[in-house]
Amino acid sequence: MAKWFGKIGFGEDEAVDDYGVWKPSLTYKEYYGDLLKDYHKRDSTSNVNDNLSLGNSISILADPYVSQNLGKIRCVEYGGTYWKVTSVDVQYPRLVLSVGPVYNIGSTGGAG
Repeated sequence: MAKWFGKIGFGEDEAVDDYGVWKPSLTYKEYYGDLLKDYHKRDSTSNVNDNLSLGNSISILADPYVSQNLGKIRCVEYGGTYWKVTSVDVQYPRLVLSVGPVYNIGSTGGAG
């Protein structure tokens, strides 16, 4: 079992103005964990290049912050890139994060 260290992004939507415009806001926290599964795949699409997707599973210890913000987990850093967290399996005291396609950070200003 390989060791993992990286950032986990927790997201909330913030109101930009009074006209119903919202933008995502991400907060990043650093965590240590175990890489349970390391799996890469290419999704064939009609685009010129295939999309890369991970099937990784990362196990972390649940601290009070991640326990209280479980529903806000959006992405995880792996290999210098942020990947979308597709599911969270609660196996207290650990959380197993399943990782999928590249996370589109968009206009949040990048990683923190």
